[in-house]
Amino acid sequence: MSTTLAAASHSLSFTLPQELTVIVLCALTAFISHMALAVFNDGARPFMLDFIQGRTTRSAMTAVSFGLSAGFIFGLGAPMALSTGVLNPWLVFLPTDILGILSPKKWLAPILGAAWGAVIVFGLNGANNLAHDLPVDFITAMQQMSTPILFLFALFPVLAITKQFGKARGGIAGVVELALVVMTMKLWPNMFAGALAMAVGVLMLIGFAVAKDMRQRKADRAAEAAAAAPGDTKEGKAAAPADAGGGEAADDPMASLFSASAARLRKYLPLFMVLGAGVCLLAQMHIFGGGEATSFLIAKGDYSGAAQVDFYRVFGFIPLIATTALASGAYGIAGFTLVYPIGYLLPNPWLAVIVGALVFACEVLALSWIGRVLGKLPSVRDSSEHLRSAISETLGLAILFGSLMAANAMGGGLGILIVGGLYMLNEAMGRVVVRMAAAPAAVIVGGIILNLLYWLNLFTPVKG
Repeated sequence: MSTTLAAASHSLSFTLPQELTVIVLCALTAFISHMALAVFNDGARPFMLDFIQGRTTRSAMTAVSFGLSAGFIFGLGAPMALSTGVLNPWLVFLPTDILGILSPKKWLAPILGAAWGAVIVFGLNGANNLAHDLPVDFITAMQQMSTPILFLFALFPVLAITKQFGKARGGIAGVVELALVVMTMKLWPNMFAGALAMAVGVLMLIGFAVAKDMRQRKADRAAEAAAAAPGDTKEGKAAAPADAGGGEAADDPMASLFSASAARLRKYLPLFMVLGAGVCLLAQMHIFGGGEATSFLIAKGDYSGAAQVDFYRVFGFIPLIATTALASGAYGIAGFTLVYPIGYLLPNPWLAVIVGALVFACEVLALSWIGRVLGKLPSVRDSSEHLRSAISETLGLAILFGSLMAANAMGGGLGILIVGGLYMLNEAMGRVVVRMAAAPAAVIVGGIILNLLYWLNLFTPVKG
């Protein structure tokens, strides 16, 4: 399977329905952000409770959102969109988080969001064409990132298993995944090589976690039975109903907060259904990818592979999104992100609108139940944290390696020197740009520098 994209594999030129969908969705997400009902940035969501309750000003919340999002917008979202020709959530949703919170008036928020949507659909193609016309075409060079991203990303379940369950199980998972990748490439060359490996890896992780929780619950029940046996007295029997009545839960401030947050979100269920319909429609149009690997797969036209990748990511984010939503009263703009893989696979836009609305309705209504279930499965909660960490680590390495490959493609050794130097300088300066976005941003800056050197007759572009 070829994993490096052709230069013209996908275009940032959109049809009128696609343009309208992006603009309207950006207007809607900015409005929802202004209402403090949902934000895309998981890091900003925990701060939303103080904003909702009036303990944080709008300007202070805007500063928090901008500080957490700017690096991803300009360092990851824009470079990924330009290199793949596919929109992504960092470019579409993070700016509307900021614009919605920034807006002092409710009516202004959707206008600002729509304006950003217009910038995306009308401005990106011009920037893309301009970059391709430069002597050093760093946008085409960035397509070198696809191979390491697609293949290294497949290893995130192995890292998660190793961190949570030790080297032995991690080693077994690594061998299994390697065998599955080789088998997929040999037997099904048109299939994304990491799809089956990731599926088995995630299932192994979940299986280990559930088995551990079941063993722990069995041990706890046995210990409770053993402790209760000698104390089977009238006093013990009399105390049992008081414990079973849930009085402590009723007085638990966190339980009260979770209940209030869930009720607040259910109050706006129709608005969330419209949001789910819009996000699912955008995914169904195949101009949007929910992640780094997904964007390259969408650009290649491998929609089933993209759906599998984003579906496996869901397991790492459901506990995070559910708990932060219940604690803060603000949901995720993309919900549990289930609408991404569903949208990729749906055959028509009308079905995407209906299914997306229903999926979001189910998610919002099930939040309280999900919170209770997660409270009973601590190992599963831990698995989601390990999954998110593993995803970040594998993608961080893949993006760095891919960026150096892009640097070599556009400038040889000098390109590697500039891009690698910019990345290391960012590290030395305390990561002015977040690590995940630093390498792609360095490729763009390095490409601009190489073009300047070319115009000064100090550099000859690498051929091919």
